[in-house]
Amino acid sequence: MISETANKIFQKAILDYHIFDQIDRPIENPYGENTLEHLLYLKCWIDTAQWHMEDVVRNPDIAPEEGLYWKRRIDQQNQVRTDTVEFIDSYYLNLFKNITPKNDAKVNSESPAWAIDRLSILALKIFHMEQETLRTDISEAHFSKCKEKLDILLEQRKDLSQSIDDLLADIQSGQKYMKVYRQMKMYNDPTMNPVLYGNPKS
Repeated sequence: MISETANKIFQKAILDYHIFDQIDRPIENPYGENTLEHLLYLKCWIDTAQWHMEDVVRNPDIAPEEGLYWKRRIDQQNQVRTDTVEFIDSYYLNLFKNITPKNDAKVNSESPAWAIDRLSILALKIFHMEQETLRTDISEAHFSKCKEKLDILLEQRKDLSQSIDDLLADIQSGQKYMKVYRQMKMYNDPTMNPVLYGNPKS
């Protein structure tokens, strides 16, 4: 089951990151470069670093210049995240390239990699919500609120994991087929963002 593997790798990536808890610490990916495991670890590490960038930029005392710096870092990181998701989809497109879909096969509304993307983010939510329940400086009300949310997140992970495994099994058996739409983001492209290439109306 890919979800079981993914969840273990996500947990490892998150724990490895928090050994030093430094946004710019170079990644030490323990998995072979041309493997799905390598991509999954990379994906979650990118998400974890971005999570902490989002924390930093929300500091109410942050200087405007520093806030803009982090906003641009987050924007760049999000592009890297999107690229990595597309690498994972490319892995699955290649894996299933010889599968002939059945005549009544249907396309899923979400590709495998974008579902895995949500699973990675969910792993981060679970980790950080659990950290909230372990704090010693919180009220009983705060603990109860976080524990309730943690239970929901864990249930969500169980359901999403099953959905991902079912989707991949359906593609493998020809019940569904992959159709991937690249994100085609425009705002990072200097030839498509009018602010970057110069709006003739301005």
